[in-house]
Amino acid sequence: MTGAVVRVAVGAQVADAGALTAEAYLADRLVGAEESYADELRDAERRAREATLLVALVALVPPGEGDGANDRADDDLVVVGTVTLAPYGTSYAEVAEPGELEIRMLAVAPEARRRGIADLLMAAALREAVASGATRVVLSTLDSMQAAQRLYRRLGFVAVPERDWGHVEVHLRVHTWTPPDAPGALVELATWPPARVVDVDGWRVGLSGGLTRRANSVLPLGTPPDVTATLDRVEELYAEQGQPSIVRVCRASPRGLDDLLALRDYEVMSRTDVLVRDLDGIDPHHGTVRTSAGPVRVSVADRPDDEWLAAWSGSKARLHATGAAAEADATSLRLARSVLGGAPAVYLTATDATGLVGVIRAAFAEEWVALSCLVVAQAARRRGLGRYLTERALDEGARRGARRAFLQVEAENAAAGALYTALGFQPAERYVYRERS
Repeated sequence: MTGAVVRVAVGAQVADAGALTAEAYLADRLVGAEESYADELRDAERRAREATLLVALVALVPPGEGDGANDRADDDLVVVGTVTLAPYGTSYAEVAEPGELEIRMLAVAPEARRRGIADLLMAAALREAVASGATRVVLSTLDSMQAAQRLYRRLGFVAVPERDWGHVEVHLRVHTWTPPDAPGALVELATWPPARVVDVDGWRVGLSGGLTRRANSVLPLGTPPDVTATLDRVEELYAEQGQPSIVRVCRASPRGLDDLLALRDYEVMSRTDVLVRDLDGIDPHHGTVRTSAGPVRVSVADRPDDEWLAAWSGSKARLHATGAAAEADATSLRLARSVLGGAPAVYLTATDATGLVGVIRAAFAEEWVALSCLVVAQAARRRGLGRYLTERALDEGARRGARRAFLQVEAENAAAGALYTALGFQPAERYVYRERS
């Protein structure tokens, strides 16, 4: 069984999720086969209509014939877990209060347990809750669900005894989770500043020769007198630079901006989660990591050298470009130094006997350290080096006075999301990039 991904259930996945939920509850003796609740568990079609039904999917492929569920068509994927998300006021919300989203019917196939599926589903549920604007997440659990309760505690849920409830002989314990504070768009911008920023009616237009969406997109702060006219000027400005018009839609954006962009043929290019954690309790002693070539050493510098930049950019040094970004290596390196060097930061480099095997950046703004640019060489993967570098970067942040850390990861990147959840990061905000087609 390969790595899992979590998605909204579609097609035959819906019925499969219903059958799996009933199977899991029956296997754990949480419900009897003849009870009416077993029929409700099977009825995932209704859950998909009246709530949000998430499923964990895996690709069952022989070794060497696939890299995981992300690379497979839906028909090649098998449902191994599911969870239902019910906002306040909907039919499946039993205890949710205004502003809350309720998690219900978490289930993992018995044969797929102890593989992190429940962790993946819950982490995805929290990210979706944040994306929906929920102020709190709530769930009910039985005393017998000890493994689930351990998972909830790891994720930051707290018991709220005054909200416990039940019926007949069933007593349900209520737990809640509150999203942490996000750094905010301005702090994020300060750790990844564009080479040039043009103010258009209070909106910050980033221009960096196409080097990353973050540095070549509009940060729409506030509501200008005429949003349509402002967008016209933004598009003209990007056209003059030979770049696509890209807008970041986030909490700071004017209400209705996303709908307006859709009407103007802006397509969603990516959905990005902002994950945060406190730096209390960071352990500076992280042990060692070894590759096939021997132990890994990590060095820290105030500036990235050419080798560090090449490792981040990839073999062709395209540097995550957008639009008509630089084709020449020299121009790419200049742009990279301009953007990365625009904020106080340190650059960590991991090497073994063969040379450089990984890099990561830690940038500073106010009380925050922002982690980015994590890259691990193909030959050095699956040895814990990504986690090791992230822990070392967190330690560097704490040593330099940062109190909190954040990073950004695309919502569809299940592997990265699982790594950061294991490291104590929690979702605080989601934003999307829309690009004019």
